[in-house]
Amino acid sequence: MKKDLHQNICEETLFASIYNKYAKSLHDFLYYRYGENLNPGDKSHDAFVKLWENCKNVTPEKAKSFVYTTANNLMLNEVKHQKVVLKYKSIAPKGYTNENPEFLLEKEQYYKKYQEVLGNLSEEQRTAFMMSKVEGKKHQEIADILGVTKKVVEYRIYSAFDSLKKELENFKIK
Repeated sequence: MKKDLHQNICEETLFASIYNKYAKSLHDFLYYRYGENLNPGDKSHDAFVKLWENCKNVTPEKAKSFVYTTANNLMLNEVKHQKVVLKYKSIAPKGYTNENPEFLLEKEQYYKKYQEVLGNLSEEQRTAFMMSKVEGKKHQEIADILGVTKKVVEYRIYSAFDSLKKELENFKIK
C-alpha cells in the first residue's frame, strides 16, 4: 500500500502544482458543459479559491475531485440564478402611468422644492433627518453614531420637520 507524503495541500508549491495540473482541463470541462455565457474561467478560479480555503481538509488525491465538484456546483448555482434573472426579465415593467401630465409636472416641481428646502437645513438637521427617514435608523442609533444625546437628535429631527412644514405645502411624512 502506498504511503502519502502529504496529509493536505496547504503547502504552496504542492497547491501550485495541483493548480497547474488541473486548471486548464477544469476550465475546458466547464466551457464544454455550460458554454461561455456563465464564465467558466471565473468558476474554475473560484473552485481553486475554495480548495485553498479548505486545504487542510483535502488530500492531494482528493484535490481533483474537490475542484471539479465545487466548480460544477458553482456553475449549477449560476444556472439557477440565470433562470431567476430570466424570469424577472420576462415580466415587462409597466410602460405607462395613469397620471396626467399636470400631476407629473407638479410632482417634479414639488421634488425640486423639497430638495431645495433640504439643502437649506443645517447640516446637523439634515443628517439626523435623513438618517431617521431615509435609512430608518432609531433615534438612539443616530445619537450613538453622531456622538450626541438622544434628545439632541430628536430636537434636530423635529426642527427639520418644522422647517419642511413651513416651506412646503401639504408636507406629511411618517
